Amino acid sequence: MPVKAVERALSDAARRLPDCTDTPRLDAELLLAHAYGIERDELLLRPPATPIPPSFDDYLERRCAGEPVAYIIGRRAFWNIELEVGPGALIPRPDSETLISAAIEHFGKSDGPHRILDLGTGPGTLLLAALDQWPRATGLGIDASDDALAYARRNAGRLGLAPRAHFRRGDWAKTVTERFDLLLCNPPYIAENSELGPGVAEHEPAMALFAGLDGLDDYRRLAPEIARLLEPGGLAAIEIGYDQAESASALFVAQGLEPQIARDLAGRSRALLIKA
Repeated sequence: MPVKAVERALSDAARRLPDCTDTPRLDAELLLAHAYGIERDELLLRPPATPIPPSFDDYLERRCAGEPVAYIIGRRAFWNIELEVGPGALIPRPDSETLISAAIEHFGKSDGPHRILDLGTGPGTLLLAALDQWPRATGLGIDASDDALAYARRNAGRLGLAPRAHFRRGDWAKTVTERFDLLLCNPPYIAENSELGPGVAEHEPAMALFAGLDGLDDYRRLAPEIARLLEPGGLAAIEIGYDQAESASALFVAQGLEPQIARDLAGRSRALLIKA
């Protein structure tokens, strides 16, 4: 009986959601698991015998209105960690894991980076994933949003990384004077007036999404800073839009840098890699 009740609820929910999401079944599973207070795997493998929680319908209504699943359930998995997220913080995307993969390849079998800088850290996404990857490293996360930094600090504490992760409110690298072995950055890179997926522009912070008429404004500000921030042998991994490999690279080449392109799992250009 519980299997049939859960499956029926999921099937009905998936039929309600296609207009507001590309992944209706997955969204339904995540929201129902959250309503039960369990993980998705447990929902699917050991369906609860209790009635469908009333909150499930409320979650579906919020999703149908465009609110991101991550905001509704309050968390999002990224790399090997799970992050608390909510209004005011950019939701981590799998594409950004390309930066962590590139860093792992760069440092190979060495001890890894000792000092890590995450510019535009949001809820601590890249910095905390990197610190989890390299237990001897310490790092600094910079963001212009107090809301995002509040999430980052809570995430660091919950993950046991607070002693190694420090956060500071700032405008990119203006307040940073030291050098780092690894610089990670996922800046805003969406051109103004671009069409986004349902609920993105309506719910996620605009300052973390949009970067001027061509989407390159923040690369223009970052490019002159990179060389002074990297230790010899260091790496900067900077996320780009899939169609920005040439336009974004040109801004860094103009500063005497030699960016290489890293591709995501779909084979699209996803990051500039700059070696010191």
